[in-house]
Amino acid sequence: MMISQFRWSAAVHIERGRFPHDVVPVNNNCLEPSPFKFSHQATQIQCTFHSSHTSGTEKKKKKKKLIHPLAYSSSYYYYRKTPEKLRNYMGSQGSEEGGSLLKKPRFLCLHGFRTSGEIMKKQVGKWPESVLQKLDLVYLDGPFPALGKSDVEGIFDPPYYEWFQFNKEFSEYTNFDKCLEYIEDYIIKQGPFDGLVGFSQGAILSAALPGLQTKGVALTKVPKIKFLIIIGGAKFKSPAVAVDAYASPIECPSLHFLGETDFLKPYGLELLEHCVEPTIIHHPKGHTVPRLDEKGLETMMSFIDKIQKALTEKDQQ
Repeated sequence: MMISQFRWSAAVHIERGRFPHDVVPVNNNCLEPSPFKFSHQATQIQCTFHSSHTSGTEKKKKKKKLIHPLAYSSSYYYYRKTPEKLRNYMGSQGSEEGGSLLKKPRFLCLHGFRTSGEIMKKQVGKWPESVLQKLDLVYLDGPFPALGKSDVEGIFDPPYYEWFQFNKEFSEYTNFDKCLEYIEDYIIKQGPFDGLVGFSQGAILSAALPGLQTKGVALTKVPKIKFLIIIGGAKFKSPAVAVDAYASPIECPSLHFLGETDFLKPYGLELLEHCVEPTIIHHPKGHTVPRLDEKGLETMMSFIDKIQKALTEKDQQ
């Protein structure tokens, strides 16, 4: 079987270290062929696979594998830019499943009280790479520098930020409206985002935003929040906020982390009563971003697969 001029041209481009115009990598984090070379058999393309995650040491070449040119355009590693396969290849890169590209969900991450986006990135970084590769996470600092001592001093370096201020009973809030404007302005400039990931104060805020958005109180100039990941969350106590935030059920799919010794766990359970599609990960720790055990990882991956498919199906409509 002869290789068509079209595929020959594509292979030559890759041999020279460049992708042909109609080919894209599935995922920068997956194993990639580099580079393509022709074998002695004219009907096959030889490639050496390496991991893109090696660092500090010389990359070790793995076993060579031959890919037939006819399989090249639909291999596990590269896709040709056909309308069917690239409909979801916009913005964030997706992952391959069942011969199509799944869109990678993009989340805005809201950190805990008097911490920072950089600190939350380190906290979430404890999750397995298999989880982090499937999500596009963007970490935002709160709008206000911390006005008091941070609970993470000595554990994480400053600076520290807060989203808004509150009284001892957590029933009155200061600068709450400015906080909402700040988040909306960031989404307008850096979005769109598919969902929110929140921890502690950021989780309370994240869980309230879909309801506030539905009531036209917040995020009126940006797309609807589609998904939530709530870590150590709770409800707002202030009637002025709660009346809008929880006026209707939280309909978007949500994932909730509940710690057995977390002081907010009872309030996190109350929050679940307002969610239509909650998925729950229980962990034995307290008020923290936990590591994922085997069961937690399985639940997390199932939730991510669910929202990836939902995004892909919506884009294909």
